[in-house]
Amino acid sequence: MADAKEVEERIKKAEIDARARNISHNVRCTECGSQSIEDSQADIAILLRKLIRDEIRAGKSDKEIFQKLEKDYGETILYAPRFDMQTAALWLSPFVVGGSFAALWAYRRHRQKTNLHMMAVRLLDNIPLTWKEREAMLELLQPPPPKKKWWSWSA
Repeated sequence: MADAKEVEERIKKAEIDARARNISHNVRCTECGSQSIEDSQADIAILLRKLIRDEIRAGKSDKEIFQKLEKDYGETILYAPRFDMQTAALWLSPFVVGGSFAALWAYRRHRQKTNLHMMAVRLLDNIPLTWKEREAMLELLQPPPPKKKWWSWSA
């Protein structure tokens, strides 16, 4: 009977430790700044790990513990800041920068193809040609259709 109770206590302790480690990995050490409280040996990190274990034993959920830590120490204690008006630039900046580079690349590529064709047409303006010769030259100078890409969906 005592063995079953002892095994049950060990299992419960292991579950509490696993939850506490999971939470601790997502909380920044206020003294170190670059380490989680799980990895840090600073006094504040040790106290925060103890606080988290006490909160788990008290029956609080992970979300409640994160909210308590954020309320007590500020939003910077969490490694993943919330998405709100203050952090929108932080969350959206990779997409804005990537989209800007993609748009610039597409524009330059389009300009490069268009400029070559326009230069050829302007060159023909200065050469005296018959209407038939002019049509034949424009047909020859027409840029080739884009090659079919292997990732293209069109048939």
